[in-house]
Amino acid sequence: MAATRCVLALDQGGHASRALVFDTRGRVLSQAERRIGTQRTGGDRVEHLPAAVLRSLRQAAEAAIAMLAAGVEIQAAALATQRSSIACWDRHTGRVLSPVLSWQDRRAARRVSALADHGARVRKLTGLVLSPHYGASKIAWCLRELQPVKQALKDGRLAAGPLASYLVAGLTAEHNCVADPVNGARTQLMDIHRGAWSPELGALFGVPLEVLPTCVDNRHAFGTLDIAGQRIPLTVVTGDQPAALFAQGAPESGVAYMNIGTGAFVQCLTERQVPDLLRSLLWRDAGRTLYALEGTVNGAGSALDTMAAKLDLGPAMVMRRLPAWLDGPGEPPLFLNGVGGLGAPFWRPAFRSRFVGRGDAAACMVAVAESIVFLLVENLERMQRRGPRLQRVQVSGGLARLDGLCQRLADLSGLPVDRPELHEATALGLAHLAGGIEDAPSTPFSRFRPQHDSSLVARQRRWQRALAAALD
Repeated sequence: MAATRCVLALDQGGHASRALVFDTRGRVLSQAERRIGTQRTGGDRVEHLPAAVLRSLRQAAEAAIAMLAAGVEIQAAALATQRSSIACWDRHTGRVLSPVLSWQDRRAARRVSALADHGARVRKLTGLVLSPHYGASKIAWCLRELQPVKQALKDGRLAAGPLASYLVAGLTAEHNCVADPVNGARTQLMDIHRGAWSPELGALFGVPLEVLPTCVDNRHAFGTLDIAGQRIPLTVVTGDQPAALFAQGAPESGVAYMNIGTGAFVQCLTERQVPDLLRSLLWRDAGRTLYALEGTVNGAGSALDTMAAKLDLGPAMVMRRLPAWLDGPGEPPLFLNGVGGLGAPFWRPAFRSRFVGRGDAAACMVAVAESIVFLLVENLERMQRRGPRLQRVQVSGGLARLDGLCQRLADLSGLPVDRPELHEATALGLAHLAGGIEDAPSTPFSRFRPQHDSSLVARQRRWQRALAAALD
C-alpha cells in the first residue's frame, strides 16, 4: 500500500502552540496543542519564557505525529508565529538571553515617541507606522537593559530577531539563524522593497545589523526537524495572520480577510499605500512578492479577557455566555477600546480604555465585543475609501465563531461576511503554502448578509463621537 503523503503545520500563538498534520485533501489527520504561559507586568510588559515556547512547540509536534496511523509519510513542515514578538539568544549554543517580548509588549513606548520626526521615513521603508509593538524598540531595550545580551554582543555571540528565527534555530538540526521576510519586516528594521535589513533603520533604533539573522525567502530550506523519529524538512516560515489568508489557496482580490483572535487584523491584497493603514509584506519567494493593506485592532480577545478579569468574570464563562448576551435585548454602554494600545487607524499606544455609560456585567461585555466590531469597520471604511474595491469580508479566528459579532460586521460594513467552516485557518494556510494540499474540496461557509439595525448604527455613531472627543 502506498504511503499517505501529508504536511506538518506548526502554529505558535499567544496562548498555545499547535501542531496539525494535513493530508493532500486538506483533512486533519492528527492535531495536538500545548498551552504556554504569559507574564504581564503592569500595563506595558508582556512576556513568554523562550524555552517553554520552544518546548511546547516540539511537544505538540511529537504528540501529533504519535497519533498518526502506520504508513503516513510527512513530506514537509511549515511554521507560523506572531509576527512582532522577539527574542535574544546565543547563536553558538542556543542559550536564551532574554524573555520573548510579545507583540503586545509596549515597554519602549517612550523611546519610540521620541523618534516621531522620523515617522515618514520609517513608513516609506517599512510600510509600518512607528509603534512600540514592533520588534526594533524591543531589541534595542534588550541591548540596553539585559546584561547577558550586552555580554553576548561584546563576545560576538548575540543573535536577536523575530520569535520565528529563535524557533527555527532551536527546532532544526542545523540550528540555522535566519529570518523570513514576513516576520523580519515586523521588526521595523527591514526595507520591505529590498527584503533586506536597513543600515539606516538599524542606526535609528540602535540595533547593530550583525546581530540579526540572515534574510531569506518565506519558502526556503530552513533546516531539518528531528521529531518523533522522523526527519522532516522545514520549507516554509511566515506570520500567523498572513498564513491565514492562504487557508483556501491563493488569496483573492476584492476580499477583506479578518482574523479575530487575541488581536484582530484585516488585510486585503493591494500594492497601494493608504494613510493610517499598514502596507504589509504578505509573502516573498523566488517567483512573487505579495503585499497587503492591513489594519490592526490590538484589543480583541485580549480586551474581552482583560475586562472579564476587571469585572470578576471567568473568561471561559464569558465565552460560553457571550453568544446569548449578544442576542439579548437592551442597550449596552459604549467601550473605548485601548487594550494593548489603540491601533489602526488611530495609532495611540497609550490610549486609556473606558466605558461610556453604565450597564451590568453582561452589557459591559457586549460593549467590549461591539468595540472590536466598531474598530474593524473603521479600518474597512478607510480601505474602501482609498484602497481596492471590496466585495465581501471573510472571517476566521476564535471570535469569528460568534454569530452576533459577524452579523454586526455585515450590518455596519454593508458587505456580506463569509465564515468558512475552518477552525484552523493559519495551519491550513501553512499546509497550502508548503504544497501539501493538492485536491481539497470546496469549503462550506456561513454567510451573514447586511441588515438594517438602527440601534446598532446609532451606537456606532455615539461611539465615534465619544472616541473623537477622547482623542482630542
